[in-house]
Amino acid sequence: MASETGLKRTPLFDLHLELGAKMVPFAGWEMPVQYPMGVLKEHLHTRAAAGLFDVSHMGQVIVPAGAVAALEALVPVDVAGLGLNRQRYAMFTDAAGGILDDLMVANRGDHLFLVVNAACADADIAHLRAHVPGVEVIADRALLALQGPAAETALAQLVPGVAAMRFMEVATLAWEGAELWISRSGYTGEDGFEISLPEGRAADFARALLAMVEVAPIGLGARDSLRLEAGLCLYGHDIDTTTSPVEAGLAWAIQKARRVGGARAGGFPGADRILAELAQGTSRRRVGLRPEGRAPMREGTEIFAAESGGEVLGRVTSGGFGPSINAPMAMAYLPATLTDGTLVYGEVRGKRHPARIAPMPFHPHSYKR
Repeated sequence: MASETGLKRTPLFDLHLELGAKMVPFAGWEMPVQYPMGVLKEHLHTRAAAGLFDVSHMGQVIVPAGAVAALEALVPVDVAGLGLNRQRYAMFTDAAGGILDDLMVANRGDHLFLVVNAACADADIAHLRAHVPGVEVIADRALLALQGPAAETALAQLVPGVAAMRFMEVATLAWEGAELWISRSGYTGEDGFEISLPEGRAADFARALLAMVEVAPIGLGARDSLRLEAGLCLYGHDIDTTTSPVEAGLAWAIQKARRVGGARAGGFPGADRILAELAQGTSRRRVGLRPEGRAPMREGTEIFAAESGGEVLGRVTSGGFGPSINAPMAMAYLPATLTDGTLVYGEVRGKRHPARIAPMPFHPHSYKR
């Protein structure tokens, strides 16, 4: 549904207001940025117990199984080799080897289930429809994410079958007559689940989870700090059409089958550049930064090699304070010759502050493999 402001609303909009959420515009939607608990405590609650996120603004799309080859022609990942009831991270690339969007692809037997970013959903769907036959947009289902070490315990009280699932598995399970499409995945670095369900049942399902002591509602603010601690990219910030998957550190998502010598090597947009970068490396790469001191280096902060003078080496693409690491953290694209531990300087309000290139994730992942 849409509001008088023209912003779209998820099926949980009224529940967000009831819970005291602060609502903000995000990618054309009215979304909760935080609840009365506050961003810091929401972040820490997710790491300690379980956080419930409304991600219904994301695009849900079905591609028929017969169109696997057409979909695979748009992405540098192995879709044809994706096992039954398995999910895989993917990205749409353009002719120049840039990233149009990142997405999740699940093999649900007679079809593939795709989840795309809200900000890119219209463009992604148009891109799919232009190249892939039989694309179906799912407009009547909500999408929730339950994340954290207590996510399995909480969700299993309503849907016992989830306990047997492993990381990046998908399953169709039932709750009080509603069909749930569940994946064991998420974007916080924690164990957890994403649950697609009929929009008319979403509020009741969310209330049933929130009634559990382990579960608290979490807004976009903590979602961002959680994914940044986990070293995960946010489209439009850390990856976009100016970044290749290899520069972005996403080469792990390009399986052997699509690489030189593989069964279906190349054949995706930008393959010449991407395959060359896999073989020869890149001049820059996405790195983690740990600023020394307490002041965060926000998006756009320019990075230099020295305390004064010199050329700009690169810019921060995401930055903030990490509640779980109790320190500032950032990501930037910097020359690939700079190794972990290298001291660089970020210019904040006209003054340069030291930071060290650091491995990611900043906070360890805890997926159930």
